[in-house]
Amino acid sequence: MKSSTMLFVEPLLSEVELLALSSEEERCMAAGFGSERRRRESLMWRHIVRRELGDDVRIGYNENGAPQLLNRNEYIGVSHSADFVAVIISTERCAVDIERLGRNFERVAARYIRPEEQTLSRDERLAAVLWSAKEALYKYSEESGLDFLRDVRVLEVDFERAAILGQIKDNPPVRMQLKFHSDNVVVYIG
Repeated sequence: MKSSTMLFVEPLLSEVELLALSSEEERCMAAGFGSERRRRESLMWRHIVRRELGDDVRIGYNENGAPQLLNRNEYIGVSHSADFVAVIISTERCAVDIERLGRNFERVAARYIRPEEQTLSRDERLAAVLWSAKEALYKYSEESGLDFLRDVRVLEVDFERAAILGQIKDNPPVRMQLKFHSDNVVVYIG
């Protein structure tokens, strides 16, 4: 079977809109979240998955807490940032991360950027791209407890081709794609 991947980056709908689009089960699940934003994020990505794959899709979580489809062969990845949700649906294992470009990454840079990664580009968005790439690699690995400095690395960033090459531990390199949407960076694998 040919690999197929769909990426969706969409603004969060209002809670009223999302409740109208959600199943009773989803509304009950969302009611358990204390914040409106968290409820909206959860309902929004589920709405996207059901809209694209059908109302019969069943969503569960793996042992690391990542969402997965229980009755389908596709894989999903989910991320959210500010007022956007990113969802990837693929016939292959996949992952996605979205981050606001305006976030202050310099405060945590020493905990996730290796010296050689700092030299990959002079683009002012590099810190955000590195963070998002490492988040996507972490999700893709399905392994808990990875250290962003020791275990997850970015080998190449090509802003012109919107391509990134990363690596998890000593495993073969992983190709990622880069997209800028509104004031966000999106990095995805799949």
